[in-house]
Amino acid sequence: MKTLSILIKRNVKLFFKDKGMFFTALITPVILLVLYASFLGNVFRDSLNAGIPDAYSVPKRIIDGIVGGQLASSILAVACITVAFCTNFVMVQDRASGTVNDFLVSPVKNAALSFSYYIAALIATLIVCCTATAVLLVYLGFIGWYLSATDVVLLLADVLLLSLFGTALSSIVGFFLKSQGQMSAVGAIVSAGYGFICGAYMPLSSFEPGLRNVLMCLPGTYGTGLVRNHLMRGALNEMNDHGVPADAVEKIKDSLDCNLYFFGNKVNIPVMYLVLFAATAALIALYIALNAVKGKKEK
Repeated sequence: MKTLSILIKRNVKLFFKDKGMFFTALITPVILLVLYASFLGNVFRDSLNAGIPDAYSVPKRIIDGIVGGQLASSILAVACITVAFCTNFVMVQDRASGTVNDFLVSPVKNAALSFSYYIAALIATLIVCCTATAVLLVYLGFIGWYLSATDVVLLLADVLLLSLFGTALSSIVGFFLKSQGQMSAVGAIVSAGYGFICGAYMPLSSFEPGLRNVLMCLPGTYGTGLVRNHLMRGALNEMNDHGVPADAVEKIKDSLDCNLYFFGNKVNIPVMYLVLFAATAALIALYIALNAVKGKKEK
């Protein structure tokens, strides 16, 4: 355990010491904020207003709270994955520089080395994503705060689970990479494409039914749904309290992906958690198996 602790501290320090890797991890949240300020905010707002019946008037602060929740959920759903790919640069960097070989000829066990990379990447990912969460919560406090204490706690649980998922996924991908160039290329692809396939940039409700059903088979989609529900539930309930009919609010939830449907069947929140948890556990098990097989071959 002492060796594992030392390795974890070493990997975390290396990530935050390398300013290039650290600022790369912040690119996605910054890009999304810029897009929101210049474009996405008005698109989200117009789409929401279109779903409210003309006979009902909803205060601007509630509208801003819903739109802000949509923005914040998009940023967090993507950041928990893309940041994890950046924090795993340390593992690929050690492999590229030959540092891993130095560890393997020492008394350090392969299992301790593998776990140290995963845990360190998870810690670094959580530090960045929790910081982003705090900033976004402050932002929601200014434009329209409708979150309960339970919503905030569940949101933090979502960030933790998504970070576990993202770190496991990036660790498996990084296991097969041998240079920083390869990891940078993969990170760029993930940053560009993940937000679309998980429903963060564009709600799945705007896709064709066939593509929507395919994307509903991906675990990340459920992570986005969880974050959306916990950031937007309070503001949507407030809209209902201001007289907007329940069926109209449900249609808005459908359009915002708060309600997810798997081949026409509504997926409730406990099932979303179950899918994401099962996928995370499977990825961690696969990462352990890959390192176990590698360790046997090296022996």
